[in-house]
Amino acid sequence: MAATRDYYELLGVPRTASDDDLKKAYRKLAMKYHPDRNPGDKTAEAHFKEINEAYSVLSDTEKRRTYDRYGPEAFTGAGGGAGFGGFDPNVGDIFNDIFEDFFGGSTGRSRRRRGAPGSDLKYTLEISLGEVLTGKEAKIKVPHWEECSACRGTGAKGATAIATCPGCKGAGQIRFQQGFFAVSRTCSQCRGQGKIITEPCPTCHGERRTQLDRILSVWIPAGVEDGTNLRLTGKGEPGEGGAPPGDLYVVIAVTAHPIFTRDGANLVCDAPVTFSKAALGGKLDATTLEGKAVTLKIPAGTPPGKVFKFRGHGLPDMHGGGRGDLLVRIRLVVPPKLSGRQRELLEELAKLEGEADVNGEPVGIFEKVKNLFD
Repeated sequence: MAATRDYYELLGVPRTASDDDLKKAYRKLAMKYHPDRNPGDKTAEAHFKEINEAYSVLSDTEKRRTYDRYGPEAFTGAGGGAGFGGFDPNVGDIFNDIFEDFFGGSTGRSRRRRGAPGSDLKYTLEISLGEVLTGKEAKIKVPHWEECSACRGTGAKGATAIATCPGCKGAGQIRFQQGFFAVSRTCSQCRGQGKIITEPCPTCHGERRTQLDRILSVWIPAGVEDGTNLRLTGKGEPGEGGAPPGDLYVVIAVTAHPIFTRDGANLVCDAPVTFSKAALGGKLDATTLEGKAVTLKIPAGTPPGKVFKFRGHGLPDMHGGGRGDLLVRIRLVVPPKLSGRQRELLEELAKLEGEADVNGEPVGIFEKVKNLFD
């Protein structure tokens, strides 16, 4: 490598670059020029050597301080050996860190596979609109996997039923040469454990865990919305090899109410009103979700669809914003059949209003109302 090349220039970073900036730049360039991605390309090979030399110096605090003072000449020649001719052994740890994902396993030193974190679980809990109003503590039964108590999570019938993996000789990884470096990949035979089971546990059949039902308590806050996820940390599946467990997500499903519908924190219901009450005015008794009786005063001439508001009789705001309102919407009711006296009175009203059909016959008041609101 030419001694006049600037290490910062090679990595494409300013002299004030942070350690993270150096690492990101090195990762990008090393992935680009790695010999396995450029087989037979001598130019790429040379670039790869250069960026490794640059990063091995600049990633070390003391070496970087020396470089900033004396330049690249301090690290080349017989005594320095930062180039591939005298490759810095510390860059092996750097390479392990950066290319672990690229090679599908760790490079350099053999490593056992870490235990996998536990999976998250999902549980759908149905609650009523009344329970949304008050909140509740619910008991839920959650099926989940637990470490097998018979084999204590080994998956083997006993200690003598566990043997060293013949594929990796207990290392957990298979080591082979890839390009310039010795690369290790997880052993597929033992899945990185270094051990194999010769006789599985009769309880869990070698699965290392069994499925059980667990009873958990979960508090449902008042005002909770349909589809809300309540997270119970650490209540999911257990992890493997000491890894942390997953989480349990309780998904709230609010069942439909026969009278009330929800609009945010407000409750909406329809109030059936006859034409005479809508026209003449009157009172209407209603009931809130919690069962409290309220009286609605209907002014004369109230049109269908008119909404009346009862403040503070809706649902609580889950985030502490008070309670919503109860919205009562007027719905005009037209009876499907009339008694003789009802028809007589309504037709008399139609005459007074001057309503008649093309034959001079009076138009029924309910046909008039229907035409009016259609």
